Amino acid sequence: MNSTYPDLTRRLFILIAGALFALPALAAPLLLDRIVAVVNNSVITASELDRKVEQTLRQLAQRNTPLPPRTQLTKQLLERMITEKALLQAAEESNIRIDGDTLDRTLNRIAAQNNMDLASFQANLTRDGIDFEDFRQQIRNEMTIVRLREREVDNRVVVTDAEIDNYLASRKLDPRNQTEYNLAHILILAPEGASPEQLAELRGKAEKALAELKAGADFAQVSAAYSDAQNAMQGGGMGWRGEAKLPGLFVDAVKDIKVGDNTGVLRSPNGFHILRLLDKRGADATTVVLQTRARHILIKTNELVTDQDAYIRLLELHDRVANGGADFAELAKLHSGDLSAAKGGDLGWLSPGDTVPQFERAMNALKPNETSEPIKSPFGWHLIQVLERRDQDVSQERQRMDARRALRERKSEEAFEDWVRQTRDRAYVEYRLED
Repeated sequence: MNSTYPDLTRRLFILIAGALFALPALAAPLLLDRIVAVVNNSVITASELDRKVEQTLRQLAQRNTPLPPRTQLTKQLLERMITEKALLQAAEESNIRIDGDTLDRTLNRIAAQNNMDLASFQANLTRDGIDFEDFRQQIRNEMTIVRLREREVDNRVVVTDAEIDNYLASRKLDPRNQTEYNLAHILILAPEGASPEQLAELRGKAEKALAELKAGADFAQVSAAYSDAQNAMQGGGMGWRGEAKLPGLFVDAVKDIKVGDNTGVLRSPNGFHILRLLDKRGADATTVVLQTRARHILIKTNELVTDQDAYIRLLELHDRVANGGADFAELAKLHSGDLSAAKGGDLGWLSPGDTVPQFERAMNALKPNETSEPIKSPFGWHLIQVLERRDQDVSQERQRMDARRALRERKSEEAFEDWVRQTRDRAYVEYRLED
């Protein structure tokens, strides 16, 4: 029996030795994604940042923009990703969501604008080295931020009658006479309550960017390397804007410089700016606008009427119109909580900018005699029906609406930049890029 033990010991030794030899393969360290920044309760990983850098480099190369130093571009993109992350978190806290159907419709529209169907567009992106899921998520993020801007900024901008009066009384700001400017913009954001030392550092950054421009550097390259503006990676172009749609600081800075010249470093409450005057022209205002005659049924929400209640009521009314042949005007008189109810919900002829963005977006998507699904706006829930459309000359009465829209756009742009800065300042951010 004792002879059994050596055999057993030998078998155990072979098993243990085999296991020990196998251990290095099983215990080989796995390469984990590294965190490069913490933003509140979320993180940005090295792989996310690397993908963003590669995508941006490809886009800059496709536009024949000279490439900035990779290290500088990486830091600049990380700052933009931190800001975007903070904005998306704010959107999540506000329960702003872009559902799959809405996103798909947007992607199909983007594909159509490029003369492709979605499958061809996806294949084209893949050939260009762009992951379609990354592209899809980026579009979702951009749409989310647009909705967030509408809720937190655009819908809260107020233009007073006195401001409109001043606008129309000033020949300089008269839409029939004003000069239009095509500008490119570099923005160096300054945090709220920044110390003198921080401001000096940020001004130094702006001065360095300006020095590179004076030395002949490409504006789009410098924008990509330095600017905190939302369109920094697209060259910083602002497009054509009349004086009324630009901050007074910008107008004063560019009105006396030549096309192709840059301003000095400009200081505003949001930070430091550099502008390049790409072109300018006299007034070229169109006298014709596309107007829509529409009517609606409004259900306002309150302590007794929830969002779900309003939505369900409007769904029922929609079905009665679409399937039961009910008269929209009669339903509006009975159910709408708007002053237009007495007129069957008729809002008259509406021009671009007359209504809040959510309402106008839904209305513009309808054909004449078509009724929308329930749409939410700051005023409540709407059922919208388009009656007809027309091209209409802009009359004297329309000048006040034009003025209101122009002033609203200018104030909205300034308010959004300020709101983005405040949202970024409130976020807890921990940098680990150099770890």
